[in-house]
Amino acid sequence: MFTQTEKKQILAHGLSVKQAEAQIENFKKGFPSLPISRAASYEDGILVLSKEEIEHLCKEFEAKKDSLSIVKFVPASGAATRMFKELFEYLNDGKQSECVDSVLKNLKKFAFYKELKKYISPSSTPKEIISAILKEGLGYGSLPKGLITFHKYGRSARKAIEEHLVEAALYGTSNGIARLHFTVSPEHEGEFIKFLSKKAKKYEKHYGIRYDISFSIQRPSTDTIAVNMDNTPFLTDDGNLLFRPAGHGALIENLADINADLIFIKNIDNVTTDSQREDTILYKKALAALLLQIQEKCFDFAKKIDGKKDVWDELRTFITDKLMIKLPENADHKLLEKIIKRPIRVCGMVKNEGEPGGGPFWVKNEDGTESLQIAESSQIAAEDLPLMQAATHFNPVDLICATKDYNAKVYPLKEFVDPKTGFISKKSSSGRDLRAQELPGLWNGAMAFWNTIFVDVPITTFSPVKTVQALLKRQHQN
Repeated sequence: MFTQTEKKQILAHGLSVKQAEAQIENFKKGFPSLPISRAASYEDGILVLSKEEIEHLCKEFEAKKDSLSIVKFVPASGAATRMFKELFEYLNDGKQSECVDSVLKNLKKFAFYKELKKYISPSSTPKEIISAILKEGLGYGSLPKGLITFHKYGRSARKAIEEHLVEAALYGTSNGIARLHFTVSPEHEGEFIKFLSKKAKKYEKHYGIRYDISFSIQRPSTDTIAVNMDNTPFLTDDGNLLFRPAGHGALIENLADINADLIFIKNIDNVTTDSQREDTILYKKALAALLLQIQEKCFDFAKKIDGKKDVWDELRTFITDKLMIKLPENADHKLLEKIIKRPIRVCGMVKNEGEPGGGPFWVKNEDGTESLQIAESSQIAAEDLPLMQAATHFNPVDLICATKDYNAKVYPLKEFVDPKTGFISKKSSSGRDLRAQELPGLWNGAMAFWNTIFVDVPITTFSPVKTVQALLKRQHQN
């Protein structure tokens, strides 16, 4: 299938030839649809916490946090190209849109306006203004979202990454230390380090804490080979194989390198302002305490199993009632033990208000169980789309993870990935069409075989910035 030269390129990229051949087979066969049975909902997979429960859980978390190692894990890779897609279309093709009109009309409402003023004048044309935002001037068209100014605070302003520093200080500290880990693109790592080396001190002083900030890069060995539309290897103009980043699912390896008792995961653009952050802090603490309660019971069962104690009837009830897994009638002890010895995640779910993206579903597994998973529309068969459209909740990427076993060893996270949940998309390179392959998404197939708990959280905890226009919404305006 591959020439000797191509095999050398594969090995040099960190892949094995066997892996590359398996990727080609995936292109040929495609990925099966996820066998969902129904959307998770209230009283059927999604927990609703009372005000009293939330308050109790928050107190419990505060009492325990200094005995834990805690990390806030933020995928911050890539440029914000999609955020400015319509502005680029206007600049390059003259395509006017509602987004462009809104940006020009509300220019002074953007937190980055103060910086922008240095590069424009009252006589600047609309195209010159947009160009100053994207290119010469702010250069936002090539910056990652983390380094874009999101929020205004009087005479000062904060970039997205600064809001994550603030959040970590408010719910992610242990013994006065807030540990954050950002996954970044290699071309942006230096900019992140330079910016945070200046800004971290300001927030350390304000909150009376210390930051421990680390970075990692999506590994080239997780890239996938691109193919032509006939599934033969795509060759660049200079005759080399084309390798493409395989989506955020590749970050499961970065996550596996994190040695912590609790890991908070949140997207770089899902932040709000100080005045609207109360619910976020409250629910993060409550969900973390809930996870610790569940983990404690899992550890207790695992120890008893390893100690040859008879806990099977009690364990069966716990798995059904607390881990939200529906067992087959013939579930044996081996299956029960396998289930209890898994990484755990508690995921906040918001009410569905029409945002594009995935949601919480019940999925039928090959071992006869039904479990809770986060599914994207691309994973769902056409005949099952009505189930997705009827979903009451949406995935805001609000995860708290526990990746260790009761011996404090990190589980081998790659063993809990469902490799059949990748997907294929149509892309292009140098004007030529190609097919690209993405690995199972980080919070989708990459965590398919984790124990998953879904909890209803308020919509106020979800304030993503998918387009520049979103910065004009109430969640991003003080």
